[in-house]
Amino acid sequence: MSAVRIGIDVGGTKIEALAIDAQGRELARRRIPSPARDYERLLAAIGALVNEVEGALGVQGARVGIGTPGAISPASGLIKNANSTELNGHAFDADVSRALGREVRVANDANCFALSEATDGAGAGHRLVFGAILGTGTGGGLVMDGALWVGPNAIAGEWGHNELPSRTEPGLPDTRCYCGRPRCIETYVSGPGLAAEHARSAASGAGLDAAAIAALARAGDRDAQATLARYANRLAGALATVINVVDPDVVVLGGGVSNIDELYPALRARLADHVFSDRCTTPVVKNRHGDASGVRGAAWLWPAA
Repeated sequence: MSAVRIGIDVGGTKIEALAIDAQGRELARRRIPSPARDYERLLAAIGALVNEVEGALGVQGARVGIGTPGAISPASGLIKNANSTELNGHAFDADVSRALGREVRVANDANCFALSEATDGAGAGHRLVFGAILGTGTGGGLVMDGALWVGPNAIAGEWGHNELPSRTEPGLPDTRCYCGRPRCIETYVSGPGLAAEHARSAASGAGLDAAAIAALARAGDRDAQATLARYANRLAGALATVINVVDPDVVVLGGGVSNIDELYPALRARLADHVFSDRCTTPVVKNRHGDASGVRGAAWLWPAA
């Protein structure tokens, strides 16, 4: 089998492939639109993408890892909880392995992000890494000694669907998550959660996304600065729920909101207020690999050794 690893990131609008060597050096990259809600076409598209990358590199039998929304249920072996709903209820790992004629490894996309950053990203060199995605949703993954910890329910790292502690701030606004539960962390610290908070609190805040709010704050807009301050405190309270349980060596942030650089000093200033310790030295850092981190992590489902 080839030493080349190909990571595939299956998203709602695109499928990306990235080939790396055993040292993590990028060899090739391709991106195609996702077939719209068509499972069989999705399998065919992944097969064609792998063949295209292998053909470009002149290799055969590359190791293939795939990051998907949702996760494989340990009970049924079928995909669950995927917002790309065409995956749900299918034995995706078996189906794509059959389509490619080789063993394929499949993991949740947030787990792939965490594995990428733990392997050769911002968490490299640490034993226990928590990777947290702050994007359209809020996901996460745990990596211990270079290996993903998935858990018996395949939900390890899913901090976004815990409830944000009400003691985080007086008068915490009530929210309802798409999962049907109230006050999920995701509804406060995702990109849309940040935008919704600004729309609630600022007279002219409607329609602004996280990047626009951050830009206003840098320009001196007091409403935007206040929104970011509340957001940082909520994020600190949410991260404390993870730190108090697993006490990771490092927290690596990903997703679009992680690009707001002002968050990192704000978190350092606030995190100790929420963590059950006499001090909190846990570093919270920005990812190293940006938008490519998830697809790199899919490739690293096959370790270098």
